[in-house]
Amino acid sequence: MNKSIDKDAEKLAAKKARDGRNIAIGLGLAAFVVLVFVVTLVRLAGNVHPHP
Repeated sequence: MNKSIDKDAEKLAAKKARDGRNIAIGLGLAAFVVLVFVVTLVRLAGNVHPHP
């Protein structure tokens, strides 16, 4: 009976760790996409010349 409880606790801990990693990866990916977008906008804005 005790081993069943230990396995359930172990599965729960593994799921929490996995969920935490998934959230961290998702946030990192979103930050990278935003960074690429901002860099692209800055580079494009630098190539626009004002018209006289």
